[in-house]
Amino acid sequence: MRIDGPKDDATRTSGLVEFDFYGDYAAENKAKIQMRHAYLQIDWPEDNFSILAGQTSDVTSPLYPSTLNYTVLWDAGNIGYRRPQIRLTKGLKLAEDVDLKLEGAVARTIGRDNTLTPKSESSEDAGHPTVQARLGLTLPWLEYKPTTAGVSGHVGREEYDVLASGENKKFDSWSANLDLTQPIDKWLTVKGELFTGENLGTYLGGIGQGVNTTTLKEIASKGGWVAASLGPWSKWNFNVGAGVDDVDRGDVSSGGRTLNSAVFGNFVYSVNKDTQIGFELSQWHTAYKGQVDADDTRAQMSLTYKF
Repeated sequence: MRIDGPKDDATRTSGLVEFDFYGDYAAENKAKIQMRHAYLQIDWPEDNFSILAGQTSDVTSPLYPSTLNYTVLWDAGNIGYRRPQIRLTKGLKLAEDVDLKLEGAVARTIGRDNTLTPKSESSEDAGHPTVQARLGLTLPWLEYKPTTAGVSGHVGREEYDVLASGENKKFDSWSANLDLTQPIDKWLTVKGELFTGENLGTYLGGIGQGVNTTTLKEIASKGGWVAASLGPWSKWNFNVGAGVDDVDRGDVSSGGRTLNSAVFGNFVYSVNKDTQIGFELSQWHTAYKGQVDADDTRAQMSLTYKF
């Protein structure tokens, strides 16, 4: 639900509420609602400046591969999720065809409380929010459309009551990221991201592992993804891509996940301007410390109606 608020010569107000049915702990035939976005935004168009307050996607690593799979290569090279935040965005015109975009946010620290102590509240105990920032540059490079490149990162801290004496244990969380969107021509666009960091479990990095609960140390990981969108040709669109999340083996205990990789390919056929049918095939590989690797092939279909 998109909301347009009052407008005047100087400001514009808007909002967005969006949810899906991927809520946790539900049977497959008893879907639960999951909040995705819920925010208010105020824009000052003449100043190219905006303020956003509420829940939305992270400032860091803003891109997504065009997959039919809901997880969009999360835990396989694509990091970043959604969380409550206050965000400031400022655009600057450096030249006629060159734009600079500055984004900064203070976001709620989301920790994996139940993996350490069930009653601990990581963000409240830490005493301060996580800081996120991104610097994006759009400029002409190839002739077809401008290139957009960004560098981003976050710094945060979680705190838990984990020691027998009742003392708190602090865990740092950080990332450094690159993103690139490159249109080649009207039939081909390439995009991708790279990341490195520690304690990225709630950012869908580290293959879902943030802190080693045995050694009580942050788990480091690095990786990225690249994807190409091809088409449209008549009523057909195609997407291919790959991603990898590489975890530091020394940071995980025996049985921990050390590598997760995936490759995918899909097509989307437009029955008419409102209806699309899609099919995707993907191959996944997961390596474990001290255990046998695992492989998985997934076939998925989709039917989309737009209104």
